[in-house]
Amino acid sequence: MARAGQVKSPAGERLSDRIAIGVLTRAFPPRLVDEVIAEAGRTEQRSRLLPARVVVYFVLAMCLFFGQGYEEVARLLGEGLENERGRRLWRVPTTAAIARARKRLGIEPLTLLFERVCRPVAVPATAGAWYRRWRVVAVDGTTLDVADTAANEAFFGRPGSGRGKGAFPQARVAGLAECGTHAIFATAVGPLASSEQTLSRQLLCRLTAGMLLLADRGFYGFELWQAARATGADLLWRAKKNAALPVLERLPDGSYLSAVFAEADRKRRARPVPVRVIEYTLAPRGDGEVYRLITTILDPDAAPACDLAALYAQRWEIETTFDEIKTHQRGPKLILRSRYPWGVEQEVYGFLLVHHAIRQLMHQTALDHDVDPDRLSFTRSLRIVRRQVPAQAAFSPRPTHPGTHPDPG
Repeated sequence: MARAGQVKSPAGERLSDRIAIGVLTRAFPPRLVDEVIAEAGRTEQRSRLLPARVVVYFVLAMCLFFGQGYEEVARLLGEGLENERGRRLWRVPTTAAIARARKRLGIEPLTLLFERVCRPVAVPATAGAWYRRWRVVAVDGTTLDVADTAANEAFFGRPGSGRGKGAFPQARVAGLAECGTHAIFATAVGPLASSEQTLSRQLLCRLTAGMLLLADRGFYGFELWQAARATGADLLWRAKKNAALPVLERLPDGSYLSAVFAEADRKRRARPVPVRVIEYTLAPRGDGEVYRLITTILDPDAAPACDLAALYAQRWEIETTFDEIKTHQRGPKLILRSRYPWGVEQEVYGFLLVHHAIRQLMHQTALDHDVDPDRLSFTRSLRIVRRQVPAQAAFSPRPTHPGTHPDPG
């Protein structure tokens, strides 16, 4: 059997080779980039070496080729900017010019582009993305080291312990991801002091009926549970071991019906919210730890307890997703380069947009060849995209206007 990431077609071709296309301009067409620039009010009135459209693509390329200097990234991106006679249309700008252009662009075009493009990508035929009628998604958070500047420390804060303060300030990022495809479709960025629960509230608007949201025990709180439940999505969250969950009715599959209460109603047990509880242990661990899950799916015939216990392991897919970004796309032990909070947030959205584009292409490749997206290697796909972008990222640096010809790509 071929290893993950080396699945082959009948012709012997590695499927991951099929994603080697112009990822930036395919996932983020120039016309769409122009639309979000206009919506953000960043349309420029005079010609520049670095117009807003080019700066958006530069931020994306910067997050694809992380660790490279500004001018090297600009050179890689600009290799595709040639006319039909092979003459360069664009000279590589200086680092200072790029920094000024990023500041002019700001955050909003990237956040708008994320909202327009980043959606769950699985279709009914996508292997591993569904449990029965539910699209399986998960919520989690992570932290990113940012440049050690006074502005970043003041805004984001610095981790500390009994041994002193951490080496770098850190930003906290929360996200919603589709477990089967690793596509992140909602995110929130904030200071380190912001809890994952607090940031996750900003994500709930992206939940819909037909989703099943997985979350670890750090997320449960009555108010957050109710807010997530109100979206129409179903929930499967791990509860803390000291959570008071009275047994109201034993069910044939070994689960039981219970209720949760707001803090003010707990003693009187007023206004109960019904939940179903699944308790189990992981035999190979041998430590006897009891896992306790609560769910909004009250009917055991709709989702048996043994299925939900096995399904909860899919929550680790979002942690793997963050690892893809932090370890492989960004690089281990590297820090975000921006010296100011607005630049940090711009970078975060750049990373998430590039990750989503790669994952979207991996999903399409897997779908075309009827394999699970998990069998394709993100690391190898990332390397292929990096090799191909300079040759295939051709686009005009000029914005589109009504009546002009469509841009290539």
